[in-house]
Amino acid sequence: MELLSPAGDRDKLIMAIEYGADAVYLASTRFGLRTFAGNFDLDGLKWAVDYAHAHNVKVYVTVNIIPHESDLADLPEYIKYLKKIKVDAVIVADLGVISIVKRVAPKMPIHVSTQANITNSESAKVFINLGATRLILAREMTLNEIKELRKKIPANIELEAFCHGAMCISYSGRCLLSNFFTGRDANRGACVQACRWNYAIREVNKQQEYPIEEDSHGTYILNSKDMCMIDYLDKLRDAGVSSIKIEGRMKTEYYVANITNAYRQALNYLVTHKTYHLPEKIRGEIYKSSHRDYSCGFYFGEPKQSLDSSLPQASYDFVAIVVEDANKGRAKVEMRNRFAVNCPLELLSKTKNNAIITINKIEDLDGNELTECKIPKQQVYIYTKAPLKKYEILRRQKA
Repeated sequence: MELLSPAGDRDKLIMAIEYGADAVYLASTRFGLRTFAGNFDLDGLKWAVDYAHAHNVKVYVTVNIIPHESDLADLPEYIKYLKKIKVDAVIVADLGVISIVKRVAPKMPIHVSTQANITNSESAKVFINLGATRLILAREMTLNEIKELRKKIPANIELEAFCHGAMCISYSGRCLLSNFFTGRDANRGACVQACRWNYAIREVNKQQEYPIEEDSHGTYILNSKDMCMIDYLDKLRDAGVSSIKIEGRMKTEYYVANITNAYRQALNYLVTHKTYHLPEKIRGEIYKSSHRDYSCGFYFGEPKQSLDSSLPQASYDFVAIVVEDANKGRAKVEMRNRFAVNCPLELLSKTKNNAIITINKIEDLDGNELTECKIPKQQVYIYTKAPLKKYEILRRQKA
């Protein structure tokens, strides 16, 4: 299966590619459903495609807003530009956008977004007849339903399914809460994640009670648990899924690197072992990045909500990223969380994952010795015996 990772900006795209993605999905500053991600301007899109292709990684561009009339005027030229820079596919949800793509870029591969809510073979066939080459299935489908759908559509049509990340309480992301409460339209990329807020239900006339679970933190009845399918990649494969997708264009570059790396290792394990019993060393990585409580979504018919809090958790802090290869025991890093001399840190790496390193000395770029690094995004030199490589990540277990 293809491993498809989020690329909300340049740093995240680089991390996705460095840590094992086969493809990335991203957006320009318009027409995508993550307005608050860094995204790419037109020149940035060309850079992203060129960079990814140079590393044999595909790029899928999201054009998956539910457009209003005012959004349509610039779409044809935008699609032509995506064709010109040779993106590998566009991700679309709206029939009108599909029509524009077919008219101005007839050979452009079309991936139908999860926003289109495909849950059955008849719906799938309609999109296939319109020219879709891949269907990104609704998160509400079970594995058995995916398996049945796979049997009823042409073998050359790819199926993509989410394997990890945040879940939406609304049907595959078609939400009105954000627009209703704040005027920011989730279906045009401006979701404020109103589902994560603390809610209470009250019947005005007190004629009926609505029992809900509540504790000292309040109640989060719309707050879904995060999806995690790392233990069941064999089940996704056997159901006929062609591509597994990690959610997270608005997450950190550490999240993208760590989760991509974990699923890359898991997929490699799946390919090389007859039975899929994932080692704890690989599974444990998913808890080291920010997440809510995990569940398997709807895949086994048991969706879950996280009722006690909407706050994410992680067992490790992202401390620094290596920006230059080590030379004679000295490496340049960029700080994310404060660290000090003699502080033991864990290394996230494609080849030396989980190695523990100790920092023997810290210097600023002018050569002044420091006892600790505490300025966000500050670049410093660290001295350590570990042969650190560019884009490797240093992290620290939380107390």
